[in-house]
Amino acid sequence: MSNEYVFKSPETDTEALIKEFFTLNDNYNQEDKDSILKAWSLLLEKTGKLLRPCGKPYYMHPLRVANILAQNRLDAATIVAALLHPIHKFDVSPEEIQNEFGENVSKILITTNKIIQLPMNSKNLHQSDAIRKMLFAMCDDARVILLTLSDRLDRIRNIQSLLPEQQRALAEAVIEIWAPLADRLGMQKEKNEFEDLSLKYTNPTVYKQIEEIVSQSQEERAAYLEKAVNSIYKSAAKMGMDITITSRAKHFYSIYQKMRKRNKEASELYDLLALRILCKAPAECYTLVGIVHSLWKPMDGRFKDYIAMPKSNGYQSLHTTVICEGKPLEIQIRTIEMHNMAEHGIASHWLYKKGTNHDLVEADKLDIFNKLQQFKENALTDEATFNTLKNELLGDEIYVFTPKGDVRKLPAGATAIDFAYSIHSAIGEKVIAAKADGKIIPLSKPLENTQIIEVITNPQAHPTEAQLKLVKTTKAHQKIHSWLMSNDPTFSERLALQKETELQLQQAPASGAANLESKHKKRPKSGKKTEAPQTRAPKPVLIQGNKNVLYNLAQCCHPCYPDLITGYVTRSKGVTVHRADCLTFLRIPNKGSRVVEVSWDTRDD
Repeated sequence: MSNEYVFKSPETDTEALIKEFFTLNDNYNQEDKDSILKAWSLLLEKTGKLLRPCGKPYYMHPLRVANILAQNRLDAATIVAALLHPIHKFDVSPEEIQNEFGENVSKILITTNKIIQLPMNSKNLHQSDAIRKMLFAMCDDARVILLTLSDRLDRIRNIQSLLPEQQRALAEAVIEIWAPLADRLGMQKEKNEFEDLSLKYTNPTVYKQIEEIVSQSQEERAAYLEKAVNSIYKSAAKMGMDITITSRAKHFYSIYQKMRKRNKEASELYDLLALRILCKAPAECYTLVGIVHSLWKPMDGRFKDYIAMPKSNGYQSLHTTVICEGKPLEIQIRTIEMHNMAEHGIASHWLYKKGTNHDLVEADKLDIFNKLQQFKENALTDEATFNTLKNELLGDEIYVFTPKGDVRKLPAGATAIDFAYSIHSAIGEKVIAAKADGKIIPLSKPLENTQIIEVITNPQAHPTEAQLKLVKTTKAHQKIHSWLMSNDPTFSERLALQKETELQLQQAPASGAANLESKHKKRPKSGKKTEAPQTRAPKPVLIQGNKNVLYNLAQCCHPCYPDLITGYVTRSKGVTVHRADCLTFLRIPNKGSRVVEVSWDTRDD
């Protein structure tokens, strides 16, 4: 995105401000300008002479955000949304926005405001990586991501207008959420600016120390680099190579990270400056590293060949550090094509920094991030491409929120029951209903990205077998299954019968499948005395998983494997085993505390 721009027109002259905006951004046609002007007029109408706590007009922040996006040539709908992104605070409904500016702008605003309004406090939202993934998943439109980042970028640029505690909270959220997000999008300028400004307010002492060291002897360092560059150019020219050399200064936060990692002061770090050499062919890269090493002595262990052995993200370059005039100098050598990938591939910088640990992006996501990079660099006017991006971004996971704004990651197809168990098992066990964005939804309905879910519980409720069939998360399934095994005496038997039936159906010839099913249907009705089928061998019974417990088979219903069974502790005969649907058993009064888990012992099958 653009560098910070401060409007030259007086902040109270709204007409001059919007004229300056169009002078800076002259790529919009008359229809676009009319739409932007209408949004500007609505913003002024609703905010009037309202001032922010810093004393500046309320409308300046939306205008600056719009300018950041316009500098990147985003479409008029995004600029309108940027101007109007705080308008919901002034009794302007989404319906009014849709009627005046169209459904496109309305959708951008609704999703952006969901993100901006979340109370994302990095201290209590430890799963910041999940938040960043959530932002990708919830964005139906890439412009929402860019608008949200622009909003945060302007806020951190103007952080001095906030109270000290607000400054620290914003700076922490930026470093935990927004800078990494910009990093993943390949937005290196924004990522660096986010990090540097965050460091300035989270650790001002270190920031000032680094600033002083970097500012020292600037002329001396410039002369040092110029001599090194000229030496390389001269040697390359003798070899007939056309190259380009640029200097690369580390930004403050990068220096700070190196200080922490190496436990050194900034003045002790040797790689605060670096050179990058661009050539035309891979073979020239190796020739150039030979030239560099002939000019200066290389530091032991500091040469890396990422051309022969690329990084997992495809990053290619040669890295070496040499001692130039008694000072270490880091040099990168790569072709123009390698440089374009390193600079513009969305995930390149992220993976390059993190390639040595387990925080790696999945390979199948790289194409998505590269598409987002293309959005950043080109005018965003193709709605069909936006729809494609939406389908690619919404993968196999969804991200929904609690009413307090905490994010919950769930598999696609998850229900409110899964959500309830993700909060706490006790909540999941008592859930009876749920609301999505304030509206009651069936517990069986799959949740959608970005929904705010509220769970309704009842102390008398408990898990059911129907819920077990609905849930998608391992935690919910395990908890419900465990509860049913402990509290529903017929559950385990139904499972056993189901498995037995499925097994026999698989093993039986097709012609005999119907006979097998009819055989199960011909079992005796509840409570009637019948002879145990002689064609089936008797099975012993396990009492709560144990086989050495006294039991007897009830004579009222003659349970026989694979009947569903339940157990009842008697006063003198141990455990009596009944068929689960036996009317005699069902009519026993106050039996709750004396019912035990029983099952057929099939271990020798």
